[in-house]
Amino acid sequence: MLKYVIKRLLLLIPILLGVIFLIMFIMSLTPGDPATLLLGINATPEAIETMNEELGFNDPLPVQYFNYIINALRGDFGTSWQTGRPVFQEIIKRFPVTLKLAVFSVILTAIIGIPLGIISAIKKYSVTDMVCTSVAMVFTSLPRFWLGMLLILFFSVRLGWLPTNGVGTWKHYILPVFTLAAPTAAKIMRLTRTTMLETIRSDYVRTARAKGAGERRIIMHHELKNALLPVITSLGIEFGQLLGGAILIETVFSMQGISTLMINAIRMKDTPLVTASIIFFAAMVCVTMLFIDLIYAVIDPRIRAKYSKSN
Repeated sequence: MLKYVIKRLLLLIPILLGVIFLIMFIMSLTPGDPATLLLGINATPEAIETMNEELGFNDPLPVQYFNYIINALRGDFGTSWQTGRPVFQEIIKRFPVTLKLAVFSVILTAIIGIPLGIISAIKKYSVTDMVCTSVAMVFTSLPRFWLGMLLILFFSVRLGWLPTNGVGTWKHYILPVFTLAAPTAAKIMRLTRTTMLETIRSDYVRTARAKGAGERRIIMHHELKNALLPVITSLGIEFGQLLGGAILIETVFSMQGISTLMINAIRMKDTPLVTASIIFFAAMVCVTMLFIDLIYAVIDPRIRAKYSKSN
């Protein structure tokens, strides 16, 4: 198991190198230059050229890439061209907001989606199944930003129960977390239902039932454990997407997370901040997928045995 973890961590190196080059290449294709955006259109051409030279913007792309890698190996991921502060100070300052959104959303997704999927599969073709499936289809088709604005209009503007924006208290997270979790919970519910129905028809489930095993034991130990593997994968992917894809929700609810930080950095052509933000996201997604693989080993003894043999 340890050997497998080390291999996966080492695999991060070429992934991050490719991510860095791709982001720097895309940023080099965008119009404009940072000096003009920072100094304004009234700045003299000499001042703009001097600042671009100081920032290293005029260097060829391979030189910028090589210098960035060398500095990153020393622990220096650059300084924000907007604020003049190290980029990871800016990221760490905003990260708690985005992390809370992602974690709370995934937890709420699991709490809602998995139980409803199990109930829907056990009671297939019943009224309960039809209601759960219909509601899931509705929430799956709803755009998140539209759902968020509806929730603000109803719970904040009309009823006055919850704040419309900000991150001051736990109440500020209720609407954005539900906005993120509702469509995802609908997907997880449908996936859980599908995988549960597949395991219900499996030979080992019929064998366990023929041997006289209790219905609750069959559901928990035979059906659910095998049905959870694709659900866990989907939850992990959703968590990674929520970390880097909550841009619309952070904008709708005026939450100052990493997503809004990155959007502002792209607008200002702040290449060091954009690159560091996406490196951070990529590393978090890779670590999340590694964590999911380890959970697989805990749930499924066959996978655990495979890891043991590889060591």
